[in-house]
Amino acid sequence: RSRNDQVATDLRLWLREAIDELRTQIRLTQAALLDLAEQKRDAVLPGYTHLQRAQPILFAHWCLAYFEMLSRDRERLGETRRRVNVMPLGSAALAGASFPIDREIVARELGFAGVSRNSVDAVSDRDFCVEFVAACSLIMVHLSRLAEEIILYSTTEFGFFQLSDAVATGSSLMPQKKNPDSMELVRGKAGRVFGDALSLLTMLKGLPLAYNKDMQEDKEAIFDAFDTTFSCLEVSALVLRNMELNEKRMREAASRGMMNATELADYLVRKGTPFREAHETVGKVVVRAIESGVELSDLSLDELRSFSNRIESDVFESLTLEQTLATKSRTGGTAPERVAEALAYARASL
Repeated sequence: RSRNDQVATDLRLWLREAIDELRTQIRLTQAALLDLAEQKRDAVLPGYTHLQRAQPILFAHWCLAYFEMLSRDRERLGETRRRVNVMPLGSAALAGASFPIDREIVARELGFAGVSRNSVDAVSDRDFCVEFVAACSLIMVHLSRLAEEIILYSTTEFGFFQLSDAVATGSSLMPQKKNPDSMELVRGKAGRVFGDALSLLTMLKGLPLAYNKDMQEDKEAIFDAFDTTFSCLEVSALVLRNMELNEKRMREAASRGMMNATELADYLVRKGTPFREAHETVGKVVVRAIESGVELSDLSLDELRSFSNRIESDVFESLTLEQTLATKSRTGGTAPERVAEALAYARASL
């Protein structure tokens, strides 16, 4: 009778339940994203690359990006659970049991899908712990990215989002301050979970077979990773349900900064211009607009035609915010009809 296989079994039983709880909380956080997206399905947000304004997108499309990340997290945890759900009990200290026990019956009684096939590996395996904490780490990467954007978009400089007093705090010195502490803590705690993953890997990397007392250190890492990740999912959902949008400012930002430049290049391509030439032409048009202190749509038809005789009066319709969104109509794009379909699909998947 050894504790080696008993502890390994208990740990797997605990992790099964922990994974189920995390997957449930991921669903709740995803539901908060969907609820917000459906409430604000007409809101427009500047899309960024390199933190520079790139192309306009629907705010709901932005929400769905995080929904997709969390969907992968939920799926990843499910795959991890499948490998967790193997019973090591009956492996004894390392060489296996010498009494006529039926391990398969015990596995069924405990809800395991199967039994381990090598007793030495069974008592020394902690791969499933690493997998679990690695999955938690990716969840925290995604929550940290969400937190960073909420923090950024809540600043006076952006002014797209406003957090309610329920999820923000004031300053002990400056009366005007409203600090996004909730999201800052989520962002900060990501590093804590990454540390849990590194501690597990470091603890395991030089261990000889089979069981070693070093493995006692696995509990602190997985318990902390679970508690931290679960709490951060809860807080993120709470923030999403206590966040207001400044839709006017978001739309204004999405309508400025030459964010329809790609649309003008696509317009020229549809008129028969090779994209390389269209890209170069639009670059010159952008320079003219910057020098004139106007947006592309503010340039006159004559000015636009001075760069390409393929440009006609219908160009102005192509340069509208609505048309810029509508043309991104392939599956996965930000066109309103595609986003509506994606929202319905996402809701059905929960």
